[in-house]
Amino acid sequence: MSLLTCNGRIANGADLAPALVNYGHFSSLQVRDGAVQGLALHLQRLAHGTEALFGSTLDTAQVRQWMAQALQQAGMPCASLRVTVFSSRFSFREPLAAVPVDVLVAVAPPVTLQAPARVRSVRWQREWPALKHVGTFGLFAQRRAAMAAGFDDALLLDAQGRLSEGTTWNLAVQRDGQLLWPQADALRGTTEALLQAGWPGPSRWQALALDELGSVDAAFACNASGIWPLAAIDGHVLAGSSALAGQARAVLAAVPWNPLQP
Repeated sequence: MSLLTCNGRIANGADLAPALVNYGHFSSLQVRDGAVQGLALHLQRLAHGTEALFGSTLDTAQVRQWMAQALQQAGMPCASLRVTVFSSRFSFREPLAAVPVDVLVAVAPPVTLQAPARVRSVRWQREWPALKHVGTFGLFAQRRAAMAAGFDDALLLDAQGRLSEGTTWNLAVQRDGQLLWPQADALRGTTEALLQAGWPGPSRWQALALDELGSVDAAFACNASGIWPLAAIDGHVLAGSSALAGQARAVLAAVPWNPLQP
């Protein structure tokens, strides 16, 4: 991490101590030359999470300004940003109390994920899957267990055994020339939304059971850090994944970048 700010100023220990309560939400994004793809989607996610967890309205214009300011302070026009919303006034003893929120902006070097991955499936689901909350323990534990077993990551299944999402990424698969997005409770990602909006061929939501993988030709994973092919799922080799991921990258490359500075 290169810089951490809280409410627009350099963060100190007193600012960070309340974050240990582990009640909050965030969005992670990539910045290139001071601009972000899908900026409105990230701000909408942060506003929704603030309403859901704290019952209050987030000043997204102020958050956008703090994001741009943090980049300037770090001297990094290209970076990875994580914007976390929590509250130093929140108390688990009075969780319904109306409290103001605080915003952490973490600036780190930029990343782009593209390397193929081999993943294994596991029946496990995050608490409150639709919200990008800070409760990431289970996700990282599942990733670690998958890596210990010789895989690169874990693909999560819901209670009904349907494909849902990866530990920190969304999934798309190709079957009979059609792109399918798993229809199950999951965190709907910003990159996923941008790809769905711009995909040139047939695509749709589809509930997918694990035993249907035999009919899948290719698959890719995506999040704000990039798009990468899934070389295999549970040992089922997906020979067309590199080509499909390349097609997805071409779609994303056409998406405009929105400047953080209005």
